[in-house]
Amino acid sequence: MSRAASEETELIPRPDKTPAALKAALAVVAPDRLPEMIEGQTGAMAEAIATGGVQPIRSFVAHWAAVLEIERLPAASRAYHRSNYLANHAASIEECRRHAVTVAELYRAAFAAVNE
Repeated sequence: MSRAASEETELIPRPDKTPAALKAALAVVAPDRLPEMIEGQTGAMAEAIATGGVQPIRSFVAHWAAVLEIERLPAASRAYHRSNYLANHAASIEECRRHAVTVAELYRAAFAAVNE
C-alpha cells in the first residue's frame, strides 16, 4: 500500500476479528464476496471438527480480516483488484508475475496490519 493505512480514508472502521463482525463488515464493503466467505467458514468449521482443533477457524478469521483490511480502504482495494485483473489477463508470463507480486504484497501488508 502506498500510504500508511491510518492515512487513508476508511469506508468502515476495522472490524473485530470475529466471524460475525467480519461478515457484517463484508456485507457493507464487498457483499458480492459473502458467498465465498460463507463457503470458507463452512469449510473451516468442518476441518476444525475433523481435526479436533481450532487452527482452521483461526486461519479463516486471519484471512478474512486481511481481506477486509484491503476492501475497507478504497485505494488498497482499487490497487488489489486492478492488479488481480491484470494478472489474470496478462499477455505474458512476466506481466502476470509482475501483477501477481503486487497482489501478494498488498495482501501481505493487510495481513500484517491486522494480525500482528
